[in-house]
Amino acid sequence: MEKGFLKEVRIHARAGQGAITTASLLGDAFFEEGKFAYAFPHFGAARMGAPMNAFVRISERPVRLRSQVYNPDYLLIVDPSLVMGFDVFKGFKEEGIALINSEEDFPIPEMKKSQKVFFIPANKIAQEIMGRPLGNTALLGAFCAITGLVKLESLLKAINKRFSGKIAQQNIETARRGFEYLKSTSRR
Repeated sequence: MEKGFLKEVRIHARAGQGAITTASLLGDAFFEEGKFAYAFPHFGAARMGAPMNAFVRISERPVRLRSQVYNPDYLLIVDPSLVMGFDVFKGFKEEGIALINSEEDFPIPEMKKSQKVFFIPANKIAQEIMGRPLGNTALLGAFCAITGLVKLESLLKAINKRFSGKIAQQNIETARRGFEYLKSTSRR
């Protein structure tokens, strides 16, 4: 990342799916590398299952901008049902990269050729490791693999600081599997 360069991530999920924790872990991973990050949520209707967003801004300099992320470089879509019926790609940058938590690829008609979409079975990975379909750390591992903006080791440290014991170890393994999945699979 060049000096002072700002990158923006928008996370689409439903309330209760861990989007705030996802944003916080990603920000903490960048802090591990001495970078600056600002992570924050945005709620619509405050009820479980309602569509919501979380955002992360990353830079080599302190992040002062406090508005929502309107033109993300990266999208993390925790709930693939949001792709249908919600404009999750609104403002998505020309060279943007999207990670979608889905076992199946599906067409996204509004995508430009310069934009990349990767489908990752994050919930399936989490179910196998944790016994629960909470694929957020698998998505974050995949983010590390595909962007190269932050090292997997930094993410694993952030997870280890946030969680403890068995939960930390399960999330670390889930992140590793997400990372390995994207490294071994090339999809559009």
